[in-house]
Amino acid sequence: MIDENSTREEVLYAVRKDGIELKYASETLQNNKDVVLEAVRQDGYALEYASENLQNDKDVVLEAVRQDGHALMDASDKLRNDKDVVLEAVKQNGYALEYASETLQNNKDVVLEAVKQNGYALLYASDKLKNNKKFMLDAVKEYGYALEFASDELKNDKEFMRLIDEIEKGV
Repeated sequence: MIDENSTREEVLYAVRKDGIELKYASETLQNNKDVVLEAVRQDGYALEYASENLQNDKDVVLEAVRQDGHALMDASDKLRNDKDVVLEAVKQNGYALEYASETLQNNKDVVLEAVKQNGYALLYASDKLKNNKKFMLDAVKEYGYALEFASDELKNDKEFMRLIDEIEKGV
């Protein structure tokens, strides 16, 4: 096991086997980009133990979310609002949408990508999107049960429901 006195080489060896070992490294090594990249490649959750500086580093965060989309929760606010980063996160795990900025929870491309990975990601979509007829039709095409997340206003819209019936019947 490593500790704050462990060398860079010892820490690299440890995080390649278990990225979470970064937790025990010195602050200096938790701020070392090479060490942190190795850790998050092994386990995206290791981002939690990276320095604030590296939680704001796009390269590091991209590696982390590619390994585990939920790592987005430990990214900086700036990167939670970065479309490239959030798209990578939701491609890996649709539920990562929960940690995206409000702006990106309202972005049609990002939310549809999340829905492709996991339909229940609509839980974290903005109310505005859940009330957007075209978006919700697209969401239903990706995930049949998406209708349950539509706004009451849309569910009571006869034209919208007719279009949903056509989708379900394959028209």
